[in-house]
This record gives sequence, C-alpha cells and structure tokens, in this order.
Amino acid sequence: MKIKPLADRVLIKPTPAEETTVSGIIIPDSAKEKPLRGTVLATGDGTKDEKMVVKEGDTVLYGKYAGTEVELDGEKLLIMRQSDILGIFE
Repeated sequence: MKIKPLADRVLIKPTPAEETTVSGIIIPDSAKEKPLRGTVLATGDGTKDEKMVVKEGDTVLYGKYAGTEVELDGEKLLIMRQSDILGIFE
C-alpha cells in the first residue's frame, strides 16, 4: 500500500534509534529517545502559499514532537507538515 501526502505534508521514515548500552544496562524501547532524523518517502504537491522544498530521498531533521505516527505494512512512519521540518542534511 502507498500513501500520497496531501498539500504541504511529508511522509518520513525515521532513522532507527542507535543501540546504546550503559555499563551493561539494557534500555527498553519505551525509554529510548525518539529519533529526530529521517528519510523523506513522499511529499504532497504543496499549497498556493507554500511550495515544497523537500523531495523524496532527502534526509531531514525534525522536531521532537513533530508529526503523526502511522503504521503502514508493519513499518512505523511519520506524516508531518513541511514547516515541522527543521532542516535538510546535505
């Protein structure tokens, strides 16, 4: 199944959180910091007031609480407005 974001929305696949251990302590998934980086999978067409700057394949940085989490084919993705993206990695 595919999702085509509407207007100025972007579909992002978050980069997996890095596995870190502290002195042999295992940190559960629920306590891990959410990743703030991801890859753009799809974009909307923009609006008359805001053209789309990001494109498919861009690696982006977004806010900690940005977007809405959706599950598609067992994979967790984020849908957010382009304005929630803080920057594009070059």
